[in-house]
Amino acid sequence: WSWGSFKLSYYNEYKSYLRMRIEKCYFCSSNIYPGHGINFVRNDCKLFRFCRSKCHKAFKMKRNPRKVKWTKAFRKSHGKELAVDSTFDLEKRRNVPVKYNRELWQNTIHAMKRIQEIRTRRQNQFIKNRLKAGRKLELKDDEQEVKKHLHLIEPRVTQEEVMSAAIASAKRRAAAKETAVEMMED
Repeated sequence: WSWGSFKLSYYNEYKSYLRMRIEKCYFCSSNIYPGHGINFVRNDCKLFRFCRSKCHKAFKMKRNPRKVKWTKAFRKSHGKELAVDSTFDLEKRRNVPVKYNRELWQNTIHAMKRIQEIRTRRQNQFIKNRLKAGRKLELKDDEQEVKKHLHLIEPRVTQEEVMSAAIASAKRRAAAKETAVEMMED
């Protein structure tokens, strides 16, 4: 037994109490880290957590998060982010105490990492699919723009082509005059 090992065991025990809980903002659904944000307790003892004063003020003004464009609720309700997916089930809060089991703990940590990989892959695929429609519309608009302003992108005529075209038109006019003169003489 040594004093150093006692300090180490005491520190490890103390560290287990210092688990960091990351909350979600009630209004915009962003992360709230310990020591940040504002808590608002209503008369019925319901607790609302806000990440910053912007969210708190919007809540006090009774704004609907689904109608405010910068919130996650708006993005999900308007189809801009993945809204329904089985990977979201793990993030739900459960207030059921579970007896500590080392194997269960390790399996849970491994599953969390795997689910995070799956979620990011699905979100990236969702974003790609969502942007495909916009890309098609963009190409269609570009085609219409080209058709409308085709005269601006036609190749420039060189000086030699202008001269040759002028000579050719002058020859045609001279030939037309000669035929007109011959017809008058006849």
